[in-house]
Amino acid sequence: MPTRRKKAKAVPFNPADVASIAKANPYIQRLMEDAKLRGNLRTAIDSTKSAYTRLMNGKGPAKALLEDKKLQGDLRNAAGAVRDASLALSEAPKRRTRKGLRLGRKLLILGLGGGLALAGSEKLRSKVLDTLFGAEEEFQYTPPADSEPSSPATPVSAA
Repeated sequence: MPTRRKKAKAVPFNPADVASIAKANPYIQRLMEDAKLRGNLRTAIDSTKSAYTRLMNGKGPAKALLEDKKLQGDLRNAAGAVRDASLALSEAPKRRTRKGLRLGRKLLILGLGGGLALAGSEKLRSKVLDTLFGAEEEFQYTPPADSEPSSPATPVSAA
């Protein structure tokens, strides 16, 4: 039983903690999603290991750096891969927190709702028009009273 306690204390995070940390960090998200970034990091690590073993082959470090073409190539590859990886990580997506609807969406929904309400309700439409342009004057049309109620019109002849 004492070995279990040691193992439990040796691991500070459980898998749920690691998953929540990975979900919250945009750089780790980018690393999990981007295969090219992982390849650049792998190349940088492999080239650095290779350069280190070539540097420690028994020659002096200064002599190895100046004369060993493979060491120079490994260092060049490692530097290029690190540069590419750092550029990819600097372009990591920013974490967006969405708290409710944004202002633009709220205005869009409000405008659509208002338009539908105006289209559907004659009373509301007339009230809005009266508010904007003033109340219309209502009038009754009454035709003028003729002396002869039903006299046919006499055509004018052009003689």
